[in-house]
Amino acid sequence: MLEAVRRVGRPRLVGGGVRDWLLGLPPKDFDVEVGGVDFETLHRALQPFGSTDVVGRSFGVLKVRSRASGGEYDFSLPRRESKTGAGHRGFAVEPDPTLSDAEAAARRDFTLNAIALDPFSNALIDPHGGVRDLEARILRHTGPAFVEDPLRVLRAFQLAARFDFTLAPETATLCRTISNTYPELPVERVWGEWEKWATKSIKPSRGLAVLEDTDWLRHFPEVAALRGTLQEPEWHPEGDVFTHTQHCVDALVALPEWKAANASRRRILMFGVLAHDFGKPATTVRAEKRGQMRWTSPGHEPRGGPIAGAFLRRIGAPLELDAPVAALVVHHLAHHHGQTEFTDTAVRRLARKLAPATIDELALVMRADSNGRPPLPSAEIHVRIDELAAKAHALAVADSAPRPLVLGRHLLQLGMKPGPEFTPILEAAFEAQLDGGFSDEAGGIAWLRDFLKQA
Repeated sequence: MLEAVRRVGRPRLVGGGVRDWLLGLPPKDFDVEVGGVDFETLHRALQPFGSTDVVGRSFGVLKVRSRASGGEYDFSLPRRESKTGAGHRGFAVEPDPTLSDAEAAARRDFTLNAIALDPFSNALIDPHGGVRDLEARILRHTGPAFVEDPLRVLRAFQLAARFDFTLAPETATLCRTISNTYPELPVERVWGEWEKWATKSIKPSRGLAVLEDTDWLRHFPEVAALRGTLQEPEWHPEGDVFTHTQHCVDALVALPEWKAANASRRRILMFGVLAHDFGKPATTVRAEKRGQMRWTSPGHEPRGGPIAGAFLRRIGAPLELDAPVAALVVHHLAHHHGQTEFTDTAVRRLARKLAPATIDELALVMRADSNGRPPLPSAEIHVRIDELAAKAHALAVADSAPRPLVLGRHLLQLGMKPGPEFTPILEAAFEAQLDGGFSDEAGGIAWLRDFLKQA
């Protein structure tokens, strides 16, 4: 395919695939930019190799599904872009096959994404110093046109987290000049960048640092409020709540369970950890505790649930995230409260309150929270978390809430006719089940017979 393209134009591998290859990662994208050829000639050259989808004729883009490999590849012409309106979509795009490699690369966001590769000589084409920045793990804007697309700031946010990059000071300064353009972004594009941060990060704190350094943190006030919210140094030697949260999200991605999780579960866990202390800014006070004046945040767990929901709505997250994330926030200190040991009843009821989140997920949030207080050791806390998880597994409620064993059909079998009295009876049966009154269907029916006799 590339050989055929070379006969009509100048093919270059470009974009994230080249970046990932240089980082030693398997490239996920195969994008080819072809200079020196018009669109129709490129289309004819590619047609023998598979089905071609002219998805972006006006942008000079062709998608090819190879008959030989089954893979899908993007071929495009170099193009010029000019700002015509506000926001991420306010551009006029014009394919221009006459552009040089350097001119074509100038439209890309960061220097490390502006590196091209000649697939025949394996020569890197790096007119903007991207290789140097990649080796230094620095995100630097390619040129002044960077400011024309405000989404690029959020791309910096998630790229920094995904690859453990820092933002060049001059790029941070440039981003601050366009902070007021954030409202121009469609919320679905905002969510797209947050989702990448939540599911692909290797150092999520880097992304939060980018938001702070660029003055874009203010667009996410639930997170911004954590900066400057004080914590008791004896319990949190690492600093304020924002710093603690940065340590916590980094601690989460270090856990083997997070690494093994799919994207859906990663989203729940990452936003649960990010939001776990959202209630602290509104509840933190200086008060006496254990005979000393200390910084405390009484009731911050329940206060944080609705704030987490407001944040998820702000960034355009799917509605399905609201309930599990809020549950994890509200119950993230369950191992600190109550009895000295976890009773069967308490663990069953916790699993019920968490649904649709689970005790297994809560344990991971707890571990990340505990590990986010360096250099404070947390062995004792992890023992408590282990006890909770072990009890939940023994009761078969670690990955799901208890389900009622006594149902309406059992009442029908005992001769009752459907009516409003079913609800309080079934509720009483479920409460008895949670308290350990029975653990299987037969026991539930026996309990139900006794209950009805006494009613």
